[in-house]
Amino acid sequence: MLAENYELIESIMLYGGLFILFVLMGFAVHDVLRKNDVPLIGRVVTYGVLGLGALGFLAKGIIEWFWLSTGV
Repeated sequence: MLAENYELIESIMLYGGLFILFVLMGFAVHDVLRKNDVPLIGRVVTYGVLGLGALGFLAKGIIEWFWLSTGV
C-alpha cells in the first residue's frame, strides 16, 4: 500500500512542511517586529510580503492541480 501511495504521501508531507515553515516564519517576524517597536506601516508591509509569498505558493499548487486534472 505504501508504494502505491508514495507520491500522494510525499505531496502531503511537502505541503504540510511548507505550511509549518510559513507559520514559523510568521511567528519569527511577529516577534522581531514586536521587540523592535516597528511602526504600523512597516508591520503591514512585512506581513503583506510574507502573506503574498504564501499566497503565491498556494496559487502555484492550485494551478498545478488544475493543469494536471485537465491533462495539459
